[in-house]
Amino acid sequence: MDFEEILAKCGNSSRYQFLLLSLYGFLMVVISMHYFSQNVISFVPDHWCYHEQLANRSFAEIEAIYAQFEKPSCTRLASIDADGGNATASTERCNRWIYKYDFGYRSMNTELNWVCDEAYKPRVGQSLFFVGSVCGTLVFGLLGDRIGRIKALILANWCGFLGDFSTIFAESLTSFSVSRFVSGLAADANSYLMYILILEYVSPSLRNIGLNTVLGSFYCLGLIGASWLAVWVGHWRIFLACSSLPLLLVTLFYFLVQESAQWLVTRNDIDGAITRLQRVAKINRREVSDDDFKAFRGYCEQHCQREAQAANNQTKLLDMLQTPRMRSTAFKLLLIFIIITPCYNTIARNVEGLGISPFIMFSLNALTLPPSGYLQGLLQDRIGRKATAVSWMLITGLFAAGAGLVIAQASSQQNFLLLVALTLAARFGVSIADGASAQFSTELIPTCVRGRGVAVVHVAGFAASFLSPYILHLGTYFRPAPSIILGLLFLAGAYVCLLLPETRNRKLPMFLAEGEEFGKGERMFDFLIELRKGEGQAKETGNVGLSALAKEEANLMTKIA
Repeated sequence: MDFEEILAKCGNSSRYQFLLLSLYGFLMVVISMHYFSQNVISFVPDHWCYHEQLANRSFAEIEAIYAQFEKPSCTRLASIDADGGNATASTERCNRWIYKYDFGYRSMNTELNWVCDEAYKPRVGQSLFFVGSVCGTLVFGLLGDRIGRIKALILANWCGFLGDFSTIFAESLTSFSVSRFVSGLAADANSYLMYILILEYVSPSLRNIGLNTVLGSFYCLGLIGASWLAVWVGHWRIFLACSSLPLLLVTLFYFLVQESAQWLVTRNDIDGAITRLQRVAKINRREVSDDDFKAFRGYCEQHCQREAQAANNQTKLLDMLQTPRMRSTAFKLLLIFIIITPCYNTIARNVEGLGISPFIMFSLNALTLPPSGYLQGLLQDRIGRKATAVSWMLITGLFAAGAGLVIAQASSQQNFLLLVALTLAARFGVSIADGASAQFSTELIPTCVRGRGVAVVHVAGFAASFLSPYILHLGTYFRPAPSIILGLLFLAGAYVCLLLPETRNRKLPMFLAEGEEFGKGERMFDFLIELRKGEGQAKETGNVGLSALAKEEANLMTKIA
């Protein structure tokens, strides 16, 4: 009796799985606020250099006076006529500004006057946030495979709290950069470790629709909450205090979430795995006989013990590169994340300069997540992971490339509504493409190195995300360039996904040897043939078995016959 069979007896779509999804929903709210807090604290409203003669003028009058200068936000005025019709610029640097606060919110940039010549300072801190995420993803990925998923998850969220809370007291570039680096250590690691746990404990059907719906819905709540929490408290320091404290509540997961039983098997801790499965069965109110657990123990001892010991003592992440098919899969997964992550960050963080309040744009972006998450789960359940990832990369890529051309030809009066509409549509598409490729890739990595493998591909994606600002900057030379580049990247990502095997309704690999054989003999477009055979029909080969759920259905039909 293998792991999927014993898990089905303990319950893979019951009370414990719904508890996991509820906790994951809470985690998504907290993580989305943490991940995008660096954007919220650095919003820059319309601003102009202070002059005593502007003290009693309206913002419209001030904007009209500065409109005659090339750099209205950073130009210091020497004198202003009484009627405001003529003004002369000073050669001195501006050191005080008039801010048109958006909803009265005072950001870090406005309080510390990090604008104009000092506008680079927040970007330095934010870049170090991504440097921290690269380091943290690697470190916590290794810890996830060494000390367990839950302990690594808790440590990651502690780093997030420490970094965000210490940012409150930052007054200089140095202190701000250090605190953002510490905060970045948690980014991504504080979510994907829980994601891995859920993948290993829930049924494929619940994994598809339930997991992605929860992810989209609660991530949406977190984004909207971050935007309007900032507006409600009115100050960036209070906002960081309120958004960082919930990260500490993740510590309670240690008492609520069972450690990965599959991971324990790969560590040759079969007793620990059985103990966790017994707890799952108890929570799910399932009666599982001792004979079933003995059969599972026998399976582990006969088929897994040697490989689990090898995984514990010898198997390294680099061992994925020792065999041809695993090496090929590893490089393809790296390419997918290098392509999709910069595209996602470029689109998701583009909320300023669109002619609309960034708080409203954040909320509108967030509202695309629940339907995109539900649609992603539905499509993955109906047509498979591979078809979902490929199709939405193609759709989003073609859309992004066409959008650049439309924007370049649009008149100035049309730009506002058109740009907002295209941004929201791109946000919807990239959410599905990113989520589908992430789940697809995670399922392809064997359990024994899944934590480290996911960490490495995510690190590659974050490292490539440093290109996002430069992609956007190309728009100053040729306006459609960013959209065309994004479109080409999506098309390239779709092609790489076509080279990987389908994982829907298949037993996922636990060890490197199983990963080497996974999907062997499958051709690029075989997944389309499977779709033609009908809903829910899995491909049956010597190396790829049916899922536990499909096996139960087949056994039931045999008994009825």
